Amino acid sequence: MTPLRFTHLALLLAASPPLAAADAPPDVAGSIGQMVFGLAVVIGLLLTGLWLIKRLSVARGAMTGLKVLGAAPVGPRERVVLVEIAGKVLVLGVTSASVNTLHTLSADEAAGLVGSDPGKAAGDFPGWLKRAMERRNDAR
Repeated sequence: MTPLRFTHLALLLAASPPLAAADAPPDVAGSIGQMVFGLAVVIGLLLTGLWLIKRLSVARGAMTGLKVLGAAPVGPRERVVLVEIAGKVLVLGVTSASVNTLHTLSADEAAGLVGSDPGKAAGDFPGWLKRAMERRNDAR
């Protein structure tokens, strides 16, 4: 190589800006802050989406006037459920394969079994069920 080419190469290297980004240590606090902010935005969007889905969705099979008054498990996948509909209370046997009507009560007969809160059984529903099953067995 000729000395003129060395001079030309030296001038080019001197005129180029220094590589400060590669030489400087990374800003750890700034990058952690940016990561936490991004994570907070994503979690906020997820929670907002879930809230909107819950707020705008309609329950499948929901009927007005249908209330589940109480339930008692009788096996691993079997339950006896009290359901109020149209002024009557149905005692239903619910399994994984079917739902059967076991008994029908009037609303005043069921008033002693269930309280005013339709989501909770306030009375002695499991005791009533046991007595009803014993009466049924004694009748046979």
